[in-house]
Amino acid sequence: MARPLVAQIDLAALAANVERVRAFAPGAEVLAVVKADAYGHGLMRVLSALAAADGLALIELDKAVHLREHGERRPILLLEGFFEAAELDVLARHGLASVVHSIEQVEMLERARLLRPLDVYLKINTGMNRLGVAARDARAIAKRLERASGVGSLRLMMHFARADEADGIEEALARFEAACEGLPHPRSLANSAGVVRFADIGGDAVRPGIMLYGATPFAQRSAQSLGLAPVMTLRSKLIGVQTLTPGDIVGYGATFVATQTTRIGVVACGYADGYPRHAPNGTPVLVDGTRVPTAGRVSMDMITVDISSCPDARVGSDVVLWGQGLPIDDVANAAGTVGYELMCAVAPRVPFIVQGEGDRSCTSS
Repeated sequence: MARPLVAQIDLAALAANVERVRAFAPGAEVLAVVKADAYGHGLMRVLSALAAADGLALIELDKAVHLREHGERRPILLLEGFFEAAELDVLARHGLASVVHSIEQVEMLERARLLRPLDVYLKINTGMNRLGVAARDARAIAKRLERASGVGSLRLMMHFARADEADGIEEALARFEAACEGLPHPRSLANSAGVVRFADIGGDAVRPGIMLYGATPFAQRSAQSLGLAPVMTLRSKLIGVQTLTPGDIVGYGATFVATQTTRIGVVACGYADGYPRHAPNGTPVLVDGTRVPTAGRVSMDMITVDISSCPDARVGSDVVLWGQGLPIDDVANAAGTVGYELMCAVAPRVPFIVQGEGDRSCTSS
């Protein structure tokens, strides 16, 4: 019998989340962000559930080419663009769009002689201070791109650093508007938090990421309150039960010491499966539908949980590490991280089961 740990992918939930994006940003083009193998869900696994998106956005050139070779005809945007001039021919051959965020990329495009011109998104730095041309240079660079033979259509874009905060959009928007004054090109501004605030932000295209997969981009607003459904559910079972008396410890380092008679359940899941090793005592887990706390250090292959509140729990009881019934954000918050990291960290040894396509099992993306 196989180890009971699986990651379930709910395609219907993903498709419903795309519709939630459309409800928040009516009329905007939706570029579904599928970088990092669709946030750990498996790009090719989930592609069919993204059919209602207008296009896709990712980082990895090889994945973009793979999509084209498998018949994907919608716009595909490379969010970090190209890294060397030799890649431009690949982008042109496969009809890929590119973010341009540096003067070096502009110069490469100006020198290029391409099979077909590229659709370009000029990224403007409005305070994130990662990628993006300086706001003061945006108009001049846009004019250069307009003249470049390697450029087809041109759009303007930015990335919010604090769209999840009440006062986190005004300054960045003001910088963007000032930088783009007089430029007639379509605009793409909103990430997931920005999508929810689309009425305040606007734009012609949105780039939802984490919200597509059923997690919240906000610290104080749950995914459920936004109408989002979890796409990934990490499931396992209890494979052992121990009864502790006062003073007994659990696991490495004696990080949990029983103060009373305590029932401990052993879950088949550990940090080698992608569960965060740094998750402290008290991190929530569902056992037979009841929320219980972890107890003791996360091991490579096992987690121990306090099932004293579940008198009927036994070997074979169902466990949810995150997903249906237990928001991934609750687990991430307890572990001092974010849902993004948990999704992306699920290990290759964990089998995936795709719901919505005959509940097929697969281990590759």
